Parts: sequence; structure tokens; C-alpha cells
Amino acid sequence: MADRKSTNITWHEGAITREDREKLLDQKGCVLWFTGLSASGKSTLALEVENTLHGRGRLTYVLDGDNIRHGLNKNLGFSPADREENIRRIGEVSKLFADSGVIVMTAFISPYRADRDTARALVEDERFIEVFVDCPLEVCEERDPKGLYKKARAGEIPEFTGISAPYEAPDHPELVINTAESTLAECSESVVKILEDRGLIPG
Repeated sequence: MADRKSTNITWHEGAITREDREKLLDQKGCVLWFTGLSASGKSTLALEVENTLHGRGRLTYVLDGDNIRHGLNKNLGFSPADREENIRRIGEVSKLFADSGVIVMTAFISPYRADRDTARALVEDERFIEVFVDCPLEVCEERDPKGLYKKARAGEIPEFTGISAPYEAPDHPELVINTAESTLAECSESVVKILEDRGLIPG
């Protein structure tokens, strides 16, 4: 799906560099990639982190899986090929946000390691932070805020991650957070701390 079809194109460098934008914002553009099962708490955590950072004067943006499928990726389903293209597009958008100096957070199941690795390869390693929201399947099913697990168990949703489609947990994420064992505030604090430790935001 990612084969290049555009021809006769040239990359145009702007007069304002990433460093210029970052100096203006007093932060470094980066990607916080939240991955985990449905109902593991990815979006909730991303929004909490965003709220905390906003309160500290940081410029952020959350790319949420459902929201993106309302517009940019509304033509994609949930087949393996469509999931791959979904994450490819998000990776490219995240790269643009990071280049603009923004701290961008993505909250997508992104079940395949290869797809997440492809997104990681688009930005410098120190600017990509994979956050594995490691919540047990049974807890996710108990939460089930959208009733998706119930539908998947009934066979109403095909290729549902964790039930009828695989989830490949990260091998070496920068951060592992268990939302079943820690409070939302504790989880958010861990994410903010890694941004500080890497010098992406002032301490």
C-alpha cells in the first residue's frame, strides 16, 4: 500500500528549521507512541499527559485511533493490510508534528511490531518513545467501555485484536505502564518523567 506513485517531486526545505521552532517553544518535538489492547487506557493516559503538559506550558497534540478513522483514515478497515496502512499514515503525520516542534502522542492499538518499528524509523531514536500500555486482557474486557469485546466474543466484529486477531507486544519499549495496577496520575507522571530525563522538556 505504501508504494510511491508520485513522480517528478522535490522536497523543499523551509527557511525556518526545526531548531528554530523548538527554541520558540522551549521544547523538543517528539513522538509518544502509546500501544496496547483496546480499553487498556491508551487514550485516557495520552489525554492526561497532554493535560499535564499543557498546564506546564508545553505544546502537544493527541492523535487518537478512533478520531483519525473519522477523517484521514476513514477509507481503511481492520484487515492486516489496512492496519498496516493506518499506522504508516499515522507515522508520517507524527513525523511532521515532531518536526514542527510539537510533542505528539498517538493512541493506537498498532498491534504489529513491524508497523511500530516503521513509525520509529521515521524520527531520531531519542525522539521516539514507545509506551506499552500493558493491561491484562481480562481487565480490558471488564472495562469494555464501547462494548467491543462483547461483540467480538459474539462474532459480530471480525479480526478484533486480542480475540480473533493477534497483538504483538513490544520487545523493547521505552516505557511499560500497567493501568490495572497504577493510578492515572502515577502513569502520567512516569510518561512526563521520561520526557524530562531525555531533555525533551524542561525539568
